[in-house]
Amino acid sequence: MLSAAAAAAAALGTVPAGAEPGGGPTDSGEASARVDRLYEEAERATEKYNAAAERVTALRKHVERAQDRAARGQAEVNRMRDSLASVAGTQYRTAGLDPTLALLLSTEPDAYLARAAALDLAGSRATGRLHELQRAQRALRQHRTETAGKLQELEKQRRELSRHKRTVQSKLSAARRLLNRLTPEERADRDRASRSGERPGQDGQQAAPTGLPVPASGRAGGALSAAQRALGSPYAWGQAGPSAFDCAGLTQWAYRQAGVSIPRTSQGQAHAGRRVPLSQAQPGDLVIYRADASHVAMYAGNGQVIHSPYPGAKVRYDPVNMMPVSAVTRP
Repeated sequence: MLSAAAAAAAALGTVPAGAEPGGGPTDSGEASARVDRLYEEAERATEKYNAAAERVTALRKHVERAQDRAARGQAEVNRMRDSLASVAGTQYRTAGLDPTLALLLSTEPDAYLARAAALDLAGSRATGRLHELQRAQRALRQHRTETAGKLQELEKQRRELSRHKRTVQSKLSAARRLLNRLTPEERADRDRASRSGERPGQDGQQAAPTGLPVPASGRAGGALSAAQRALGSPYAWGQAGPSAFDCAGLTQWAYRQAGVSIPRTSQGQAHAGRRVPLSQAQPGDLVIYRADASHVAMYAGNGQVIHSPYPGAKVRYDPVNMMPVSAVTRP
């Protein structure tokens, strides 16, 4: 499997020669099709970016916990060392005279014997504390090793996150270059074709399609209502609201408003509930598109979905069969 960076280079390398600066595609249809492919590839890369971002966030929390354990372990080791140093000092100060001679010279033999017994007990306790210190030191080494491993994994995931980001940006840049070569009329035709399911309403948003059924459950209804409130919000890759969304960001945000937690990516959302046939889809269900589950929308009823389509577009209604459906999931 190609790395994200290699995939980006390969994708850019497949742009037709006519699409490079200084030339143009053979016709607007070819350019528009190429833009669609780039948007699709960028969406796949966006989902990889989102997954990597989730891993980075989780790993950062693991690192913080590991660092906290290591800090507490170091403090415990320091405390034990101080305690043992105090005992060692006491033993050193009393170890300069032979015990038998000290007893003979003592004017209070009973008091001396009591002190000697106390020192023996202290020595026994010191041995126990030493074993505790050794155990604490082993635990500290383990915490430090764990922290180092988590930090290495975090750095690896950060590099992967950067690679996916560069992939998305390169594909979107290529798509913008192609779009900029279309005439205003060609761009308008493309926009009309891509918005075939839209029903314009007031203030630039869409009116809800007529005949939508009542959602099957309270949380599905809450999620659908949230998605409807997002109509007209811009697409932005890597965003999950509240003012801009990518495809999975919209559905995750909408369900969060209903008090339900679902995964951040469309691939994760494909397994976030019970699978149902498309013919039995109910409002609030998640409709997963393409074989690789790289796009997701929310079923609104009456053959319509709400989704965040692609850069330059806004959250809107579209026909459920706007692209190949791979699964329908009910969270």
